[in-house]
Amino acid sequence: MRLTDLLTPKAVVTSLKATSKKQLLLELSEKAAEISGLQAREIFDALLQRERLGSTGIGEGVAIPHGKLGKLKNIFGIFARLERPVDFDALDNAPVDLVFALITPESAGADHLKALACAARMLRDPAMVATIRATRDPGALYSLIAHRSQPHAA
Repeated sequence: MRLTDLLTPKAVVTSLKATSKKQLLLELSEKAAEISGLQAREIFDALLQRERLGSTGIGEGVAIPHGKLGKLKNIFGIFARLERPVDFDALDNAPVDLVFALITPESAGADHLKALACAARMLRDPAMVATIRATRDPGALYSLIAHRSQPHAA
């Protein structure tokens, strides 16, 4: 699975404004609703339900919130770089400024785990994360992610 299987250029946000974890999840849900045609509230509830099990803040300023929805047909993602980091109850207690939200069908099973692993691999690479943080243009950021997700990319 490649990140380009999950992400479209319009699903990349380079300067998301949020002042809290809840507001961040709400903003991501609204963007996901635009892309999927589903209700933002339904997406928000799924993300929030997962966060109640434990934070999806994986450390180093990165979070991978995810939720499952019965009405959804295909897995998709939203990538956001925040204007200012927010407290996300991350494992290392560091505030989060990079977020890859995944929305998957309830029936996704192994594909849900593959998608999470794919996003985590990219966001655990310190050089990639530094480049992402320095990239301000959404198109350039999408291209960077697309290049990184190719099998030959480092």
